[in-house]
Amino acid sequence: MQITYTPPASVEEALNLPVDRLALVLLKRFAASTGGLFQRNGMIQGAKQAYAANRVSDYAEALRALGEAFDWLRTHGLLAADPEQNSAHCYITRRGRAVLEASDGLALVRAEQRLNVDLHPRIAATVRTQFLLGEYELAAFATLREVEIRVRELAGASDSDIGVKLMRQAFGSQGPLADPALDPGERDALGTLFAGAIGVFKNPSSHRQVEYGDPTVASEVVPFGDLLLRMLDRTAVRLGRA
Repeated sequence: MQITYTPPASVEEALNLPVDRLALVLLKRFAASTGGLFQRNGMIQGAKQAYAANRVSDYAEALRALGEAFDWLRTHGLLAADPEQNSAHCYITRRGRAVLEASDGLALVRAEQRLNVDLHPRIAATVRTQFLLGEYELAAFATLREVEIRVRELAGASDSDIGVKLMRQAFGSQGPLADPALDPGERDALGTLFAGAIGVFKNPSSHRQVEYGDPTVASEVVPFGDLLLRMLDRTAVRLGRA
């Protein structure tokens, strides 16, 4: 198969850009090529020819930077080996295409990395899948909904008890989830934390369409909800209901 290589990044880009930004420069130039398959060695050879004219003292460093950027694309799943070719031939993956189509591809990659952790079992499978599908609002909503459900379960509340009111009742001074060992100010702060989380990140999505155009925001909401669920696990242990 005839492989077409796009021109490599400039010497200045290779030397001055962080590896992740340089990687996206390469990805965009790969996508603009007429080929469709790319080789690391071919890219380096093309760079050698282009950089030779520059006669810069750090020519070798520029080549190494390109190699690092190419490997970054492979490591993050934006390029993959073509199964119909030898392992040296790579193509842009579906995830790579999504990054190219995003308004800020690097922000998307970083947001997804934030969720590449051991999420709470109540949200791990569903929420991570929703996020990777680009359903940021659903991922954030589902996370806080699980927090609300867990509070309702532990408090022995009815299905009609919802939202901020439920949080205030459950964690109030006489509430079933109030920890008598805590200072009164800490107990009140805990109730405020849960009430605020539900009021800000769950309730609006319950009543209207909330757009998370920035995946970074949603990727912060999910770990926050994860933390709340783990705090509730400790509450369940204290209540003997783990």
